[in-house]
Amino acid sequence: MRILLVEDDPVLGTAVRDQLVADGHCADWVTRLDEAGAALHAAAFELVLLDLMLPDGRGADFLKQLRSAGDVTPVMVLTARDQISDRIAALDVGADDYLVKPFDLFELSARIRAVGRRYAGNPNPLVTLGEIEVDLAARSVRRAGRVVALTAREWSLFEAFVQRPHQLMSKPQLEERLYSFDAEVESNTIEVYIARLRKKLGADMIETVRGMGYRLGTPGAGA
Repeated sequence: MRILLVEDDPVLGTAVRDQLVADGHCADWVTRLDEAGAALHAAAFELVLLDLMLPDGRGADFLKQLRSAGDVTPVMVLTARDQISDRIAALDVGADDYLVKPFDLFELSARIRAVGRRYAGNPNPLVTLGEIEVDLAARSVRRAGRVVALTAREWSLFEAFVQRPHQLMSKPQLEERLYSFDAEVESNTIEVYIARLRKKLGADMIETVRGMGYRLGTPGAGA
């Protein structure tokens, strides 16, 4: 997933960003609400991790403005404010989840996976595609019962297809999922990772729609 982290604490921000990257996500980190707004206008994010108290305003007000403008990007609030009234207020203005600081980074990872599954329209973490078995929670893949080892970026790319089985995705959309704003992207990066996934999971696992992009194929169709 491409995730926007809005957090002004440098220690916590670094820890969360590093955890997101270790989990295979693409993470952009900003420390102000004006920067968050600019980032959301510049790229498509699949999740926002939002602190409630930022140097230039309140996260709850920012979230309310997002929802009023029709932005449905999932938002998880990360805050030290642990009163029930604070949780209710954040959920009522459009938060999808609420995690109180300090929190365990592995719990954060699990909650991110759960939010991702809900918005993909399939809360079940187990997906079967022909001889391919995918566990979205465990981030594991089996082919004909055997474990298939995927790198972090291979997994992130494959997960995008699994979560959107009928959606055609362009090369720029896939690049946005894999890389943050400050990353340099080689012109053939997506083609390289698609080729690796086909080698590991089957040539017909990912279909190319010439001039338009890629989508999940029908395993076994080419057999």
